[in-house]
Parts: sequence; C-alpha cells; structure tokens
Amino acid sequence: MIYCLIGPTACGKSSLSMALAQAGSLGTVEIVSLDSAQIYRGLDIGTAKPSAAEQSRVRHHLIDCRDPLESYSVAQFLRDAQTAIAEIRARGHTPLLVGGTMLYFKALREGIDDLPEVPPEIRSALAKEAAEVGWPALHRRLALVDPLTAQRLAPQDAQRISRALEVWTHTGRTLSSFHRNMEERPALYFNAPLSVIALQPEDRHWIHRRIAERFTEMMAAGFLHEVEGLMQRKELHPDLPSLRTVGYRQAWAHLSGQTDRATFIDQAVAATRQLAKRQITWLRSFHNMMRLDPSALSAETMLQQIRKTWTAP
Repeated sequence: MIYCLIGPTACGKSSLSMALAQAGSLGTVEIVSLDSAQIYRGLDIGTAKPSAAEQSRVRHHLIDCRDPLESYSVAQFLRDAQTAIAEIRARGHTPLLVGGTMLYFKALREGIDDLPEVPPEIRSALAKEAAEVGWPALHRRLALVDPLTAQRLAPQDAQRISRALEVWTHTGRTLSSFHRNMEERPALYFNAPLSVIALQPEDRHWIHRRIAERFTEMMAAGFLHEVEGLMQRKELHPDLPSLRTVGYRQAWAHLSGQTDRATFIDQAVAATRQLAKRQITWLRSFHNMMRLDPSALSAETMLQQIRKTWTAP
C-alpha cells in the first residue's frame, strides 16, 4: 500500500504526516514531497520546508533536488516520484506522499501523456508578450483555445499559463488533452494500491487565519533575509518559475523597491489565500478518497482517524 496525504497550504499536512510517520503504525515511513516549490534549494522558509531536524527523524524525498535556475515539469516529477517510491519499497519501507501541488497528485493517480519539448524561442516570445500586455491577457487567450486548463489557473499564474500556451503553439493540441482519464490509464507509476486522505477545510475564515499566522511566523524566521540572499545571485531573476512561487514573487518586488512593507505583506497573504482557494477547488473535483476537515477536528483526532483507516502494511 502507498499512502497519500493532500490538502491546501497551511492546513497542517506536514506536522500531521510527521506525527503519523513517527507513530509507527505504518512501519518505517519515508515521505515523498508533492510540493512544486520545495524541490528548489534555498527556498526554505517561504515554502515551509521540513527542517533539518525533521528530515533527520523521517527521511524525505524530492526536496532540495533542483537549483532555482532550473525548470521542473510534471513529467520530471513523475519520473522522480516513481524512482523514489520504488527505492522506498525496495527497502521494505512505506511511502507516504504529502503535499498540496494538486497537478502532481492528479498526474500520479491518473497519468499523463509524455509532454513535448517546446523550443525555447516560443517561451521567450510569450514572456516578451506578457511583459507588454500582462499575463491576464494571455490567460484570456488561453481560455479561448484551452478552456479546461484556463479554468483552473489564476490570471497571474505565469508559469502554468506560459506552459499551456507553449504546448498549444508548438503542437496545436491543448495541454488538457495530454492528461488521460483514470479509466484509460490507471496508476502506472507504482504497482501497489494508493490510499488517499485529503485535509479539506470547510471554514474559510479558519484557513485565512492559519495563512496569516504562518506568514507572520515566516517573517519572524527571516523570510526577507532568505530572499535577499537569493537576490545576491545575479543570474536569478523574478521571472524564473522558482521565484514566481507565492510569497517569493511579492518579497522580490518589495525588496526591489516596488512596494512598501505593508503592501508586500497584504499581497503575499492575499496570494496565498488565492492559492489555497484553488487547491480546495481541485480537492472537491477528486473522488475516491477520505476527507477530514482540519477546521473542525483537532490534530490528535485526525491522527487517530488516519491511524484507524491506515493499518500497517
């Protein structure tokens, strides 16, 4: 059995997964990250990456495996996750997939066709156009050619809007057409059943409060200092996929003198709220999983329910 714990940002996935891993009821657990930002080295505080102490207690995979200069695709994630899961199972240990990048989860469970390599000049042309007219304009264009993909993307989601338009421009096919239905292609990436539990908060005010509190903690932990360190690397710039991550994009703009501190904080918290809203929308579209409401249940109650549901392999 392979276990998976998903949910929106700031809902308590990491602490719950650590408690579950250390409880011993699943055997020796190794965590595989389903987080598209935690893969980048140097993006630690703003991604709520597990600490060195936590990683010493429970082995983690797909964390700190790319430089911020590098891009990282869903197809690459699938290959890396498949390798990590196979290695974990070969050791006789239990894989526990944890995170909130819903596209990764959907691809793992349902599979995708091999996405094409797109010539870099297409990406460059789209970036240049976006600088002139803005990403919302390109989002509107995407809605005309690939409404299914556009519907799940925010108008400012530059990385994913660009990717979808790149694929359309290069192949004439929509990005959504590369995603196969589960009935057509059942989970190919692991030869074991997948049991999924979703943390799905129903109280909007609860998740908003959690987001604000966590951002305050990140600021106290030195988030701006972390971004200042990234800015010292002259080859890095805010248009990189890694640095368009929620929080980092707003911090970079603030440290570049584009916003004052209060505006930066308001924008970062608002962007994180929007991220959580999109993640919850994704969750509601998924089927065949147990759902727990962290806004109504204590962490201890959820841990007990999960341990009752997931028995040792």
